[in-house]
Amino acid sequence: MTQNGDDVKPARQSETPELRLAPAPAKRQPACHPQPPQGTLPPDHSQAILEAAKRVGALLKREGHMFALAGSVAVYAHGGSENLQHDADFCVRPEDAEAVAATLHDAGLTVYKPPEDWLVKAKCFDQDIDVIFELAHRPVTTDMLGRAQELSVASVRMPVLSPTDLLWSLIAAFSEHHCDFGAVLPVARALREKVDWERVRRHCGDEPMPAAFFFLLERLNVIAPQKEVP
Repeated sequence: MTQNGDDVKPARQSETPELRLAPAPAKRQPACHPQPPQGTLPPDHSQAILEAAKRVGALLKREGHMFALAGSVAVYAHGGSENLQHDADFCVRPEDAEAVAATLHDAGLTVYKPPEDWLVKAKCFDQDIDVIFELAHRPVTTDMLGRAQELSVASVRMPVLSPTDLLWSLIAAFSEHHCDFGAVLPVARALREKVDWERVRRHCGDEPMPAAFFFLLERLNVIAPQKEVP
């Protein structure tokens, strides 16, 4: 689940070097194999993503990194659908991205920098892992990670982006070139009682695509109409 549109200049760029998996020492047991041993993961893709998220989250937690689970796995952790999307997303601060990438590399993952300059990618159990340091073109901050809630993700406890920050990251990323209301509508329905919608509106400002989505949510009775300021 992507949290950045593609037509707005990013707020900042991060110099995260390209990293590749190096051969492991003969006696070393990696924390997470890029390719799963045959028969060790369920054939269901959502369950495979969940298993990869658990392993990476446990690794980052053990190494003391400040992070939060995001994307479709975070929606699942908050009680949303188990139909997970393409990858597992983790948020980190820009200044921590290089250290997090090194931790994943040292644990046996293939880690690389894609053309997009707001994330680092990795592979765990042949599943894509996105380490994101900008959401909706804004850097991930200490305050945002501090609002994360520690939840059980299939028996592994880890910090999960708050429902309000999660919905803001999805809605604020809408633009003329990235406007998939159909993907975010079920998330809004599932988490509507846990979200501070006034705060989401305020941080989205008067951008037209987020405003259109709020109008849709109002017409579908997912959220209450915005209160008019006298």
